[in-house]
Amino acid sequence: MQVVEHLVAGAWRAGRDRFTVADPHDGVTVVTAPAAGPEEVAEAVAAARAAQPGWAATAPAERARALHEAAAALERGAGALAALLSAETGKPVADAAGSIAAAVGTLRQYAELGPLHGGRALAGDPDAIDFMRPGPRGVVAAITPWNDPVAVSCGLLGAALVTGNAVVYKPSERAPGTGWRLAGLLAPHFPPAVLSMLAGAGPTGAALAGCAVDVVAHVGSTAAGRAIAAATARSGAKALLENGGSDPLIVDAGVDPAWAAAQAALGAFANAGQICVSVERIYVHADVAEDFLTALAKEAAGFEIGPLVDVRHRESVHAQVDAAAGQGARVLAGGAVPEGPGAWYPPTVLAGCTDDMRVVAAETFGPVAPVVTVGSFDEALRRAADSRYGLAATVLTPSMGNAQRAWRALDVGTVKINAVFGGAPGGAAHPRRASGQGFGYGPELLDEMTATKVVHAQPPPSGW
Repeated sequence: MQVVEHLVAGAWRAGRDRFTVADPHDGVTVVTAPAAGPEEVAEAVAAARAAQPGWAATAPAERARALHEAAAALERGAGALAALLSAETGKPVADAAGSIAAAVGTLRQYAELGPLHGGRALAGDPDAIDFMRPGPRGVVAAITPWNDPVAVSCGLLGAALVTGNAVVYKPSERAPGTGWRLAGLLAPHFPPAVLSMLAGAGPTGAALAGCAVDVVAHVGSTAAGRAIAAATARSGAKALLENGGSDPLIVDAGVDPAWAAAQAALGAFANAGQICVSVERIYVHADVAEDFLTALAKEAAGFEIGPLVDVRHRESVHAQVDAAAGQGARVLAGGAVPEGPGAWYPPTVLAGCTDDMRVVAAETFGPVAPVVTVGSFDEALRRAADSRYGLAATVLTPSMGNAQRAWRALDVGTVKINAVFGGAPGGAAHPRRASGQGFGYGPELLDEMTATKVVHAQPPPSGW
């Protein structure tokens, strides 16, 4: 069993009020971790505040070198980290290894971009100097999720550190061991207290969000994001949020139903549906609905997934499925809690769904594909757009006209045409409404982690 510690002011400490994490494959306890209280949070933030000016004064190339060394350490430690990530969250080890490889690439990306993140000169009086220069915001609180804990954390940590901020990092209480091991790999390459790590659940995150920090960067639930937004409104800190989603998939008339079903299955069931941009609701044109549903049920029956993160989350997912069935949805695949230990749940397909069902209207975050049959592309577009969330959407269509209409009409951060996943590297988008605010990825994340100062300097009057 892994015994997690806090990293505060450059030193590891045991902490208290310990909690445990069970392996969702079999229910066996794999991690014990402490829960940081307000005093430990305040101490970590104060230490970060004291260390940050020296780190900000470090040459950008030196900060980049440190991040490159941290990336190399993460690459060397990837095997053990992938095994622990799998044991805590249920993500298959091969998928965990791929996620860690992506995290290494992200750290290297920000190491390269950091020294290039400059300001610009302004055209003013010829005798004066006018320029805009970005600088670190100060202390960043990074509160990260359990579903892809290493890749998401490395994005926020890499962008914050390379721009000269100090970071107090709180991994999810469902993956504290992963966060602890990640911090252990990265922190030695930075000055003491520039990167701290605190374990804990909601109270720890609330204390951190309400502390004297300059940025709170959070990836997680909408409820937690709104609490953070309220806290930062009081403190004046910047809130950078990527929160929940109920991402729609539109299946237009004229598509190959079998191909569309394979795309839908990938979008809904990959990582057991526990991806921020998983397909959460499907609107299929009546012309292809019957063949699509048959193919999707077949895809579900053969789709291999790991367990959900824990039994508590499985109960939440199944409650939505059970409620939908009680409201008239037809279960075409899955939909039953398997016997035995762990938090397993099968890929599930629901037909005959309606927009008022919670499994359609809310975020499920599990391997569930609720399908709504519609009579036209216009109806699908209208119903897909009717959501309090605004993270992403996918449209499968043979019509470039419909594709053009869709990406313009769907008020979400990311629109994908004819592919549920993919895209060029470095893309960054603004989530909308209950899905959050601010850039969370790409070069633009460096802008979020810095504040711009405008300088105007002119020579003194003659005769001085």
